[in-house]
Amino acid sequence: MCGIVGYIGKRDVAPLLLEGLQRLEYRGYDSAGIVVNSPKAAALKMVKAKGRVRDLEARVPKRFAGTTGIAHTRWATHGAPSDTNSHPHLDPEGKVAVVHNGIVDNAAELRAKLEAEGVVFASETDTEVITHLVARSVAATLEEKVREALKLIEGTYGIAVMHADFADRIVVARNGSPVVLGIGEKEMFVASDVAALIAHTRQVVTLEDGEMATIKADDFRTYTTSGTTTNATPETVEWEAASYDMGGHDTYMHKEISEQPDAVDRVLRGRIDDRFSTVHLGGLNLDPREARGIRRVKILGCGTSYHAGLIGASLIEGMARIPADAEPASEFRYRNPVVDPDTLYIAVSQSGETYDVLAAVQELKRKGARVLGVVNVVGSAIAREADGGVYVHAGPEVCVVSTKCFTNTVVAFALLAVHLGRIRDLSVTDGKRIIEGLRKLPSQIQEILAQEEDIKKLAAQYADAKSMMFIGRVRGYPVALEASLKLKEISYIHAEAYPASELKHGPLALIEPSLPTVAIVPDDDLLEKNRAALEEIKARSGRILAVAHREQEKADHTIVVPKNEDELDPILMGIPLQLLAYHTALAMGRDIDKPRNLAKSVTVE
Repeated sequence: MCGIVGYIGKRDVAPLLLEGLQRLEYRGYDSAGIVVNSPKAAALKMVKAKGRVRDLEARVPKRFAGTTGIAHTRWATHGAPSDTNSHPHLDPEGKVAVVHNGIVDNAAELRAKLEAEGVVFASETDTEVITHLVARSVAATLEEKVREALKLIEGTYGIAVMHADFADRIVVARNGSPVVLGIGEKEMFVASDVAALIAHTRQVVTLEDGEMATIKADDFRTYTTSGTTTNATPETVEWEAASYDMGGHDTYMHKEISEQPDAVDRVLRGRIDDRFSTVHLGGLNLDPREARGIRRVKILGCGTSYHAGLIGASLIEGMARIPADAEPASEFRYRNPVVDPDTLYIAVSQSGETYDVLAAVQELKRKGARVLGVVNVVGSAIAREADGGVYVHAGPEVCVVSTKCFTNTVVAFALLAVHLGRIRDLSVTDGKRIIEGLRKLPSQIQEILAQEEDIKKLAAQYADAKSMMFIGRVRGYPVALEASLKLKEISYIHAEAYPASELKHGPLALIEPSLPTVAIVPDDDLLEKNRAALEEIKARSGRILAVAHREQEKADHTIVVPKNEDELDPILMGIPLQLLAYHTALAMGRDIDKPRNLAKSVTVE
């Protein structure tokens, strides 16, 4: 959520900043703004607008020249979406501009103190507090002014600060919210996400928490908030600018659903060891003796990552025979959990920056736990904080709702389960069986995607529903949870998921013709139990859409998916339900890539 872009160099800055903001639109926002400066200017020039980046662009005057600037897309926390509450925020003299991702926890206290000193606030935001603190500082340098302000701030921030009296630089800082520097040829960039930089440079520096940086056109330096110099080394981003384009698709979500065969192939590539029917995961930093000492696995994630963790826990428990469970990271970090030295903790996050997950990792590390990360972004905060982990190699995911990253995360958990299982109790025969199943996944996903037109027709029949129920049993229940989430995220249809075994314990009261049920019915040892659940629904005149390996007699409609190994079937059974959610939302005219009230990367509480 929220996006920062900044530039200093010789090029006209406004078009560069607007382009960067457009590349960050997927993060979720409600307003946008831009500030520019040039070496001869006495004050900064600013334009802001509630709405989309295109609304901001329409307001930018033709004569808006400058070679230095910062810009922002805001997701409202303090104050409703409005032109005034948009970032950047200027001081009354127009000298200081600040853009900020995060939340200032003590903003009310600081605001009251500043107002008592005669400061008049123009907005309702917490960020404006930072602007006034910087502007009122009497320190000799911009770096010192920012450092003094940050000493008073409690909370999270990723900030970029400009000052008309220091036109040769931008000062940035990070604490809990991403800040990335882009290294160019006699020009420098800053952003909250590499997506805004990748069209101009692939050389980046990711700031750590408690770290600041000064960027000038021809160099940069990094240091801590206490002033100690740090030695940041640029890294090369593996993704290219084309990865962020739609590639001929109407939406990013459709593109990303269609990319799943290739994405799954990437997460498997180079990791399978046929000789020993096992898997190599070099980044785990976990030797066989340590792996055998694990007594429990706890997986932490939020939203879709939590659902992937539920499937991951089932895979690990089933193959490695280690007790495993998953829990929302946002709940775990607040319940004062008992941290067991024999438990392996796994943090799951597409961005690697999800605040609740990152905070849980930091608390676990403080208590001496071993933590692995399962993330998509190399060099992200969770990847750096964890003791080791697995990159899921899904490639950039731009749509707010996750599809290919969810699938790749579950496949990564399958790889981890085989790795741990072969060290412990998984036989060579079963290891080989699962590996053969993993290799089938890309072609089987392609088979499912080939049914898109049929699924589109089904979606049209269910798009008038006011509410839908999703059910699944054991392995199928996390699939139902994720499918329910996808539908509500992009169509805004109310949807709930329940274990199929729980129907008679309450949810059956909801069943009627106007409430469709989507049932996950794999062809496994629970097939007859699942069919009994369909009987219960049908007896109460409920409509049923089944996702199964063969036609289901009691269902009104069945989406048939290819059969894989029982353990891997959940990966395939989720794919058609992504398409169902997509085409339902499309039929309803929803903004699929940017659903209301949601953000791609949740970097605040």
